[in-house]
Amino acid sequence: MSMSMADEAEDAILAYLKDNDEISNSANFAQDLGFSHDDIVNVIRRLHGFRLVDAKDIRRERWVLTEEGKTYAAVGSPEFQLFSAVPSEGIAREDLQKKLDPAVYKIGCQQAIKNKWVEMAKTHVSKKVQHADDKVKNLLLRIQNDEAVNQEDIDALKRRKLIIQQVWKGNSVRKGPEYAPKRKRAATDLTRENLQRGDWKELEFKEYNFSAKGQPVEGGHLHPLLKACFGFLFHY
Repeated sequence: MSMSMADEAEDAILAYLKDNDEISNSANFAQDLGFSHDDIVNVIRRLHGFRLVDAKDIRRERWVLTEEGKTYAAVGSPEFQLFSAVPSEGIAREDLQKKLDPAVYKIGCQQAIKNKWVEMAKTHVSKKVQHADDKVKNLLLRIQNDEAVNQEDIDALKRRKLIIQQVWKGNSVRKGPEYAPKRKRAATDLTRENLQRGDWKELEFKEYNFSAKGQPVEGGHLHPLLKACFGFLFHY
């Protein structure tokens, strides 16, 4: 995030708090103003350090679809794909395999038999029911739309690795004890221009850290003549 964008985000946060009690959700705030959430969180932390705002952490857990889960939400679960590929009069197992992706066929067979949708003979596959509901796809779509799903169904989807838990972290923000609509930037140096304009009297300077250590100094090297001298002495 560039300094100009960081300054814009900072100004937006402080301006919003001037007329409002709270930013209740940093993610929604970032989305409304067109900033990335990570950038807004970084600015909030900085303002919190200056005591311009009080920030509280928000942590939320939600279920999201894995790549496999997204595929099934789009085209249907393997068991439903397999069931749909079986005509009412049945089909040879070899022909059914040709109609489906190998992974879909393998998983579909297991789940369709478990659901008692199909009967798998040695060479033939037939339907045991005329209609089936793709419960897995429906559940995945509900999770994708942030709708409530009971724990039993969550556990079943989790066992099949169709969903994973995602932890979201953000902030709620209120005015801090040092709040101001605009942060006064501390100066790091006294410049000639400050002296000429006379505004040095109004400047707030950044505190110097006198305990800070300098860069480590590398050791020196012997002069070539000294090396020769030492070599001469030790030789004799």
